[in-house]
Formats: sequence, structure tokens, C-alpha cells
Amino acid sequence: MNPQDYVQQKAAASGSSFYYAFLFLPAERRAAITAFYAFCREVDDVVDEISDLGVAQTKLAWWRHEVAQAFAGEGNHPVMQALMPHTARFGIEARHLLAVIDGCQMDLDQSRYLDFPNLQQYCHLVAGVVGEVAARIFGQTQPQTTDYAHRLGLAFQLTNIVRDVGEDAARGRIYLPVNELQRFDVKAHELIKRGAAPGMDTADFHQRFLALMRFQCERALNTYDEALALLPEADRRAQKPGLMMANIYRTLLREIAADPLPVLTQRVSLTPLRKFWLAWKVQALGRL
Repeated sequence: MNPQDYVQQKAAASGSSFYYAFLFLPAERRAAITAFYAFCREVDDVVDEISDLGVAQTKLAWWRHEVAQAFAGEGNHPVMQALMPHTARFGIEARHLLAVIDGCQMDLDQSRYLDFPNLQQYCHLVAGVVGEVAARIFGQTQPQTTDYAHRLGLAFQLTNIVRDVGEDAARGRIYLPVNELQRFDVKAHELIKRGAAPGMDTADFHQRFLALMRFQCERALNTYDEALALLPEADRRAQKPGLMMANIYRTLLREIAADPLPVLTQRVSLTPLRKFWLAWKVQALGRL
């Protein structure tokens, strides 16, 4: 399998909403974003799939070395071999890739976030920087588009956190800020047990959990509005892929906001056909 086939398979296999937006890009931009997205998946999989902390730490260290080697002209991994031909044209720098690795390192180093500013730093690394690189690949021409990309990346990550509350808690990770859990009187152990521990008043927990999640959903939805308001009109056409992703993710978030309880026990998602339809609508109409 050549590097291009490898990253294509990696991106498609993820089933991510992002993949549907890539389909509408010209060939070179599609190749670049697919390779970059495959890099992000590779690094993220270290955290999600390797249960031994020492092994995961070693693997992330290996990726840091591989990024340095690739920018020195000696990359070995197929993802880096697929990505490097695009770095100069689209302004992709080693610091961008290392920031994504730093974000995954945070996942290994901590499983709780004291407050929202603390969480925002994590989101900046794993999503804001990704948004910045994506905006460059899509065809950014205005400096302010970087601010839009970072804000949209935050909105995407807040959506992921809301969607994956139960799944993350089962792994011992809780991204909802500690001070906000306290504000809504939701205990970490209740999330880890998904509100179903022996002797627990399930109805009472559900009431507190719903209040917490409505707050999280409202903030995330507002973040989409803030991001879209930052996008310069001159870059709106070029940034269509990001708007496609926003349409898909915001639709998912609205469905969760209408009924947050299922995120405790299952992965809430849109069908592939619906994702494609939401992406196509932005492509055809030019707006959300």
C-alpha cells in the first residue's frame, strides 16, 4: 500500500463527519487534508487504543521524533510521507503537528479539567490548531480566518465532549470542568457509573445531569455562532469544507441538546447519508 492509499484508508475508516467535507475539495487540497487528518487519527489512536501508559508515552515520543525527521527530509511513516509534499504550499509547520501531539500528551497526563479556561487549552491543541491547518489547506486568504478556525475547532471539540460523555467516563476521563460539575451537583463517580450504581436515585441524577448538559450544549452552540461571525466574507467560499463540518456537527449537537440522556450510554450519531446531505447542502447553497 502506498502512502496515499494508506492515508485515504485511514481517513475513510474513521467514519468521521470531517471525511464527508473532504469529498468536495479539488484533488491536491483533498490529498493534503486527508494526509493531515490521517496524522491526527494516528496520534489520537495512541491515547484511545493503547492502555499501557508507558507504551503510549513511548509511542508519542516516537511521533515527535518522526515529525522532526520528516521535516528534515527523512520521514518513514506513510502518513508523513503522504503529508510532507503538501507542507510548503499550505504553510503546514512542524509546530502544528507537535501541538496536536502535545494535546494527546495532556490526555495521558490528566483526566480532569478544573475549569473552562483549563479545558480550552486542551481544546486549542487538539482542535484549534487542527482548524488552523485545515483553513490553510482549504484556501485561507484573510488573517482573521485563523481566529474563525480556532473558534470553530473549539466548537467541534465541545461537541465531541458532549457526545462522548458516557464513553469517556467509562475510560475514567471526564472533560466537563470540575467546577461546572460542582455547580450542577453532578459527581464524577455518578458519570463513571453512568447514573446506574446500586442505591442511586436515578431520577434525581438524571435531573441534575440534564441541567448540566443543557448548559454544555448551549455554550457549544453559542461557540458555533461566534466562530461563524469571525469568518471574513472574502474567505467564505474557500472555507466551505469547514462550513460543511459545522453544519453536520451543529445538527448533531442540536439533537443531543433536545435529549441529552442517551449520551450516557451510547454514541449518538447521524447516518452517513444524512452527513452527506448536510455537506452537500452547504456545497450547493453556499450557506448553513
